Parts: sequence; structure tokens; C-alpha cells
Amino acid sequence: MSEENQDILDKYTKVCICKAISKSTMKKVIKDGADTLQKVQKATSAGSGSCGGRRCTPKILQLLEENKQEQ
Repeated sequence: MSEENQDILDKYTKVCICKAISKSTMKKVIKDGADTLQKVQKATSAGSGSCGGRRCTPKILQLLEENKQEQ
């Protein structure tokens, strides 16, 4: 998949369903320096919805790991 197509898909893919936070938003805060789960949650308010982070936490951790591997 091209990078442009991936960017478009990321805008519509929700990582945090409760707060409707997109994958592109998560990637941006990680790129901007949020390098831990707690920092990402603080920057985006992910994990503070009705599920308490049960759905988005594994996805955030995966994005953090992918970011580490890219560096």
C-alpha cells in the first residue's frame, strides 16, 4: 500500500473507539515525542472512555512498538 493511501486509511481508522481518536492522531503524538502509553493517553485522552482503555491500550502499545522498530 502506498504511503498516501495508508495516511488516508489511518485518518478513518479509530484506535480509541470510545473517544473516536484516529490512528493518524495516535501516530502524530508518538512522532511528536509521546513514547510511552501514559504519554500517548495524556496527549490524546485515549483510555479515559467507557471501556477504561481495554480496547485501545493494546493498539497503542503496538503503534509504540512499530515506531521503535522504525527508528
